[in-house]
Amino acid sequence: MKYFLLLAVLFSIVSVADESEGTKSITIICPSGSSAREHVSSEKIMSPVKRNLVLSKHRNIRISVTGQGVAPMHTASPAQAYAMAKRAATADAYRLIAEKVKGVRIDGQDLIKNMMVKRSTVRTSVQAMVRNANIVETTYKDGLCEVEMEVKLFRSQFPQ
Repeated sequence: MKYFLLLAVLFSIVSVADESEGTKSITIICPSGSSAREHVSSEKIMSPVKRNLVLSKHRNIRISVTGQGVAPMHTASPAQAYAMAKRAATADAYRLIAEKVKGVRIDGQDLIKNMMVKRSTVRTSVQAMVRNANIVETTYKDGLCEVEMEVKLFRSQFPQ
């Protein structure tokens, strides 16, 4: 429900750039059909959450994720089960970091026959290089391993 409201708000705001003045013109479309236009600076447009996620010369971003991995049922020893669960949790944490930094590509395909969905396929993929990620904490309980991992992003890491 909260994602639906967020999408409704995002689709109800139209932004037009005005390069000559360095401001943006915002048109807010209300559900009643009326609209209001206001000239504001781009700093005012960004929410406080967005402002914290912008890389600047003096600000770094820390991304923290928790990956999960499950131990296989049949292993030679409890140590092997722990090691395999930790490896799976670490791989999951790397994937989560890559998704946050680079985004996720989603491909979908539906097969419809006689006006009914016969097969629906959704594929997600991410392609990224993750460097300097640190494991902060590892917990293992009842065959579930959770790895908390973080990475700090600096503006100098990205080509201009």
